[in-house]
Amino acid sequence: MAAISTLDTLNPAQRAAARYGERAAGQAFSAGPLLIIAGAGTGKTNTLAHRVAHLVQEGVNPQRILLLTFTRRAAAEMTRRAQRILGEAREEVKLPWSGTFHSIANRLIRRYAARVGLDANFSVLDRGDAADLMDLVRHERGLSKAEKRFPRKDTCLAIYSHRVNTQRPLAETLADVFPWCAEWEDELTGLFRAYVEKKLANQALDYDDLLLYWHAMAADAGLAREIDAQFDQILVDEYQDTNVLQAEILRALRPAGAGLTVVGDDAQAIYSFRAATVENILGFPAQYAPPAQVVTLEQNYRSTQGILDAANALIAGGERQYRKTLTARRGAGARPRPRYVTLLDDLAQAQYVVARVLETREGGTALRRQAVLFRSSHHADVLELELVRRNIPYVKYGGLKFLEAAHVKDALSLLRWADNPKNRIAAFRALQLMPGIGPAAAAKCFDAFEANAHAWASLGAFAPPPLAREFWPAFAELMRGLAAPEGPWQGQMGRVREWYEPHLERLHDAAQVRAGDLLQLERIAQQYGTRERFLSELALDPAQATGDLAGTPMLDEDYLILSTIHSAKGQEWDAVYLLNVADGNFPSEFSTGRPELIEEERRLLYVAMTRAKTELDLIAPLKYYVTQQSRTGDRHVYGAKSRFLTREVMACLDATTWGEADREQVPVGGSLAIDVAGKLRSLWS
Repeated sequence: MAAISTLDTLNPAQRAAARYGERAAGQAFSAGPLLIIAGAGTGKTNTLAHRVAHLVQEGVNPQRILLLTFTRRAAAEMTRRAQRILGEAREEVKLPWSGTFHSIANRLIRRYAARVGLDANFSVLDRGDAADLMDLVRHERGLSKAEKRFPRKDTCLAIYSHRVNTQRPLAETLADVFPWCAEWEDELTGLFRAYVEKKLANQALDYDDLLLYWHAMAADAGLAREIDAQFDQILVDEYQDTNVLQAEILRALRPAGAGLTVVGDDAQAIYSFRAATVENILGFPAQYAPPAQVVTLEQNYRSTQGILDAANALIAGGERQYRKTLTARRGAGARPRPRYVTLLDDLAQAQYVVARVLETREGGTALRRQAVLFRSSHHADVLELELVRRNIPYVKYGGLKFLEAAHVKDALSLLRWADNPKNRIAAFRALQLMPGIGPAAAAKCFDAFEANAHAWASLGAFAPPPLAREFWPAFAELMRGLAAPEGPWQGQMGRVREWYEPHLERLHDAAQVRAGDLLQLERIAQQYGTRERFLSELALDPAQATGDLAGTPMLDEDYLILSTIHSAKGQEWDAVYLLNVADGNFPSEFSTGRPELIEEERRLLYVAMTRAKTELDLIAPLKYYVTQQSRTGDRHVYGAKSRFLTREVMACLDATTWGEADREQVPVGGSLAIDVAGKLRSLWS
């Protein structure tokens, strides 16, 4: 078998990580637990792909490799790279068990559905459907009419999700993350209990249930061994972003750590608001005896050394961490150090960014290779106005998901109900697509359908309200056809689209544009072999909508990138401009009460800085205007310098100011003409 020649292109640390383990004479390849600490820009994906390729060449069956990532695209990219690496060795690799934690959980739960009390055709609720179900239960329990303001459905779902993913008591979740909801602990407990019962009755799992069920399966020693026996090697990407459930699942599957490789960077752990915990990666080596092998990647292929010097100085001020010093493969670069720019206010900040963006563009760096990053989306409001005024096209990331569009949810509700006849939420939405059918009529229809043992033929016998009678026969026929077990899956989305389009014009504006979305959805459906896989994957890894873009960038040949830092993780640009680098934003004023949150804020700033390849500007306005005043009001506060910009960090930055300085007032000579002092004294004589 030919050797993998591309291993020679890796640096020593990457090569050590990729080749970790051994194959004794006449025995299968084996390796103990391995932690790869991959600093920003150090070739993490390339290293992990080479490890996959090395495992295959050492005789590990690709069918028995479990690769867990946080996005479907990451899994596909890993597989593609491993295939390319093995190309020279004439190996063909397919990784059928590569995917996100939630998609792999979905597959395993369906395989063992009978063992966990589920029908194999259970539904997966997307976030929107889960929130709607929470709202239904909230209303049924009378909480929508509470004398005092009860949390809305999205807040309730966020509390529920955080509590189950951290495995902490509800009281702790409320006290630490949702203190304004603490008074409702008893009511929330009852709400969540009823919410769980409603899901069980509907044979529906929400996003969090997928991990909960997998966690419960892994907690059963016999079933955990059965699942684990399917895999020789388990690899986990972005391990710093795992939550308690995910870490415990891995420990249950591999209690000794054999064949387990995790990759991540504790310095980029910035998702605690999603229940991720940096403790998973910090404590990984010590949970095994002997401790897991740790390989640290420190050679950076992205940024110049000046940018890395500042980032290194910033992260070195943190507490518990894997100490590392990033070194630039690119060297010092044309501009040795990043800028720290102080200016008057947010308007001056916007004007500065525009000036720098245009200057950099004229220097040969396209707009698409420049990005403006910010802590919160509203921080870019003034900048957006200035970009529009100056006719600079841009996109802003962090908007609607494709599945949150009403017309897409309408169409998918028909397929979801056909896939799981017990899915009351999907049924309610599907039934109300016809005129004359509201919540009461939909409930009456579903109750009759349920009384007839969910027999699709019974729909035809139901007497709908008068306004719906014209549409009812076609609807009943559509649902019977979609639900027929012998019916083919291919073409079902097309049938749904054709039935729904007349209703689309009645229900929503911009029907022509929305119809294009449905046509695109039909094309996407053709890529899936089964309806269940199509619906599950959309719920677990939803596409972005065109509404995610703040403008229409393709009207121009180029456009500037605007993004929150959380959305920018994993990206890189030649030039990065970071807004509002001051206390209150870095760290956020809402994170200063607990040391661990301040440390996460430090990591957030580190992530932002390490997105830059060549140019980095940290911008600090001096004045922040109070929001509760008229548009022309001048009440303001002064921004304090970020506590993260220590003497060591500032030594790595070029500090400068921007804006027109006040002209020095030169005294005018002359003899005394007006006795102002005398006038003042006379007021009190």
